[in-house]
Amino acid sequence: MSRGRPRLKKKVTVSSERLYELVRRPIVTEKSTLGSEHNQVTFEVPLDARKPEIQAAVEGLFKVKVKAVNTLRQKGKSKRFRGKLGTRSDLKKAYVTLEEGHNIDVTTGI
Repeated sequence: MSRGRPRLKKKVTVSSERLYELVRRPIVTEKSTLGSEHNQVTFEVPLDARKPEIQAAVEGLFKVKVKAVNTLRQKGKSKRFRGKLGTRSDLKKAYVTLEEGHNIDVTTGI
C-alpha cells in the first residue's frame, strides 16, 4: 500500500526532432514477434529516454494510443575479435503495449 497522494500522470510534450531521436528502430526478434500477439511492439531507445517521453513519441509518430511502456537496460557483452577484448555498447529497449484496436506495422517505414 502506498501512502500519501496518488501520483498523477502528466502529459509530456516532446519536440518533433526528439520524437525521431527517441524511437531509433524497431527490434524484430523471435521474442518481440511473440509479443505482437499481445498487442506489443519493441523499440530501441536512447539510454536517457523516460517512459512518458517514449509514450509521447510513439503516439506522435504512429498515431496510435499507448496503454503501457516497459523498459529494460541491456548491458553490453564482452567479446573477443582477433584476440583483442572489446565490449558492445549498452542498449535500452522499450516494450510498448498498445490499446485494443491499434497496431503498428514495423515492416513499413514512417
